[in-house]
Amino acid sequence: MRSAAVVACLGLVLLAACDKPQPAAEVRPVRTVTTSAGSDGEPVSLTGHIHARTEESLAFRIDGRMITGHVGVGQVVRPNDLIAELDPLPQRDALHEAQARLAAADATLHEASNNMERQRTLTSKGWSTQVQYDAAERTFNTANAQLDVAKAQLHEAEDHMGYSELRADAPGVVISKNVESGEVVRAGQTIVTIAQFGGTDAVFDVPATLMRQISPDVLVTVALTDDPNIRTTGRVRETAPQADPTTQSFRVKVGLDEPPEAMRLGATVFGQTRMLGSKGIELPATALTMMDNQPAVWVVDPKSMQVSLRTVELQQEASSSIVVSKGLEPGELVVTAGVHALRPGQKVRLLGEQS
Repeated sequence: MRSAAVVACLGLVLLAACDKPQPAAEVRPVRTVTTSAGSDGEPVSLTGHIHARTEESLAFRIDGRMITGHVGVGQVVRPNDLIAELDPLPQRDALHEAQARLAAADATLHEASNNMERQRTLTSKGWSTQVQYDAAERTFNTANAQLDVAKAQLHEAEDHMGYSELRADAPGVVISKNVESGEVVRAGQTIVTIAQFGGTDAVFDVPATLMRQISPDVLVTVALTDDPNIRTTGRVRETAPQADPTTQSFRVKVGLDEPPEAMRLGATVFGQTRMLGSKGIELPATALTMMDNQPAVWVVDPKSMQVSLRTVELQQEASSSIVVSKGLEPGELVVTAGVHALRPGQKVRLLGEQS
């Protein structure tokens, strides 16, 4: 009887335990972000200056004393306009000397020719020897060569006479003048610098870090720093292949499309463009975890509200963000906070979705 009573009591206890409510499965609150395709890069702005597309430094081809300068800074010049003159007296004397040498060489050749003809006649009649004729022929050949030298010297002297005048090659405006009248100049020394018409550039010194993040054919908006309403656009026309040894920046020239008249040479401008956008999916760095030594993120199933761990490939990883190149699709929910407290299949509750 007693054992039957104990069994009955145990049955009642088990029934009571079955009737007691079971604790609900844990639902962990998480923060998420909805993935989206790569966006445009961040804007970037740099300060530069307006330059002519072609700047020509004009110099004399010969040494001399500059007696006259015909242009000043800011003056507009046309092709063949006279820029400066050297003292022509040394070149004129050299020209007269070359003319005299040519006349002497011509006379020497005429005499040598007559002498060779006489020796040919005398030799043919037996009145002279072959040795004498050969000597006359050598004298004629030497005189002929000396005449060619004299002609070349005269041609050079005539060219130098023309080199005493410095003329413009193309239309433009004088932007600098380096020599004044009365100074002695060397061949190749810059006399004036001319900014030729036919194109304007905005020139910027770009840091090496930005060079890797800007597309070579990017569209650049250029505006005056003192009046941003005066603006135009352009594209990169030329990039220096080597960084400046002092600043470690690259000189970039942006060819301007129809620059406004107020955007004068030397004006300070700022250029605005965008860096290269990310081709992957950007996420906060807090979303990253590891699975089997591989980068991974927790993805939420919007229907079951359960999470699953998915391995991904990273294109870029920084202290504040990561860029996923493979493993995610746009529109998926990724956990960005509390990733280390989750387990596969766990139910979650969204605290506040970010987009």
